[in-house]
Amino acid sequence: MLSRPFSHHEHPAEIVRQFTPNWFTVTMGTGVLALLLNQLPGPAWLPVLAAGVWRANIVLFLTFSLLYAAHWLFYPRQAMQSLSHSVVPMFLGAIPMGLATITNGTLVFGHNPQLALRLWEIDTVLSVLIGLGVPFAMVVSQKHLLESMTGVWLLPIVACEVAAASGALLAPHLPQAVAANLVLAGYGLWALSVPLAMGILTILFLRLVLHSLPPAEMAVSSWLALGPLGTGALGLLLGHAASYAFAGGSLAFLGGVAQGVGVIGGLAIWAYGAWWLALAAVMVLAQRPHRLPFNMGWWGFTFPLGVFILATNALGAQTGLTVFAVAGHVLTWIFLALWSLVAARTLRGAYHGSLFASPCAPPRVRAYEPAGAVAHASRCR
Repeated sequence: MLSRPFSHHEHPAEIVRQFTPNWFTVTMGTGVLALLLNQLPGPAWLPVLAAGVWRANIVLFLTFSLLYAAHWLFYPRQAMQSLSHSVVPMFLGAIPMGLATITNGTLVFGHNPQLALRLWEIDTVLSVLIGLGVPFAMVVSQKHLLESMTGVWLLPIVACEVAAASGALLAPHLPQAVAANLVLAGYGLWALSVPLAMGILTILFLRLVLHSLPPAEMAVSSWLALGPLGTGALGLLLGHAASYAFAGGSLAFLGGVAQGVGVIGGLAIWAYGAWWLALAAVMVLAQRPHRLPFNMGWWGFTFPLGVFILATNALGAQTGLTVFAVAGHVLTWIFLALWSLVAARTLRGAYHGSLFASPCAPPRVRAYEPAGAVAHASRCR
């Protein structure tokens, strides 16, 4: 028999106090689900289902945005203290990345490139602010150790390249002059993210070698490495949009070059992503998945894998190689199984209130130990 909902909280309004931005990872994974369903070969109702998932994701994003805004409005001191936590601010990057999936869906399902452009502009501003602000906070106001490092360090960094990948999708649907500016901005966003992400991945591998696997509650964080590699490959496919955007202008000579570099570079980054996917899968299996505690970090199984599949499908379309088509199809079904598992357990945890947990809540309010992916880290100061 199910216990009453929110049994861990004195009142459902306590959700506002305990709300943290890691809930936006739900919109990341669900948004990618809509895009993948739309690309999956199948019956005529599949695109309709994909569009429905996209609309549901908009509702989720708006709900989480209102909850997080209310958290800052009613508990500003706690919200400000959370910025000094070593993990909580990393999930701010999930906000623009969740918005990016809605932006892409506005183009794919809503067929409204002008609205998609406005959303992309908002997404870009958020991505740049978070991509610069969170690393600055890591340097000046947070405490970090190599031993406690996980893949969540990538979250605020990757947002910029996700925006770049969205720009690659959007540019061919805009007037040529606007598309040219968008492509150039996309390359800038890609540069703000991918080089730093590659450096973090190198250090992350060093941490794994020196200190072994991450704690059980952070085991899924290893999958986050797929995020910058999947979107990095997608972002390089700006070269495909460049052929259209630069045609007839002073940069026309760059169109073919950009397209070629995009395909070759995308293939190289994709292969690196395949290596990380294999390593991450083996590491999770080594920790016995049935013994891993469920928390919001499990959404790390979804978005990183999803964007890697999108990159796989895009490379298959541009190269015509059957291996990418087969890999994309197989990985999509694996993604669907993982998303279904994580979504079901999240609904159960949300019903009981056990997943609403802020490590920055005052001790007199915190009725239980946080069960989220931020529980292992240092308390807020």
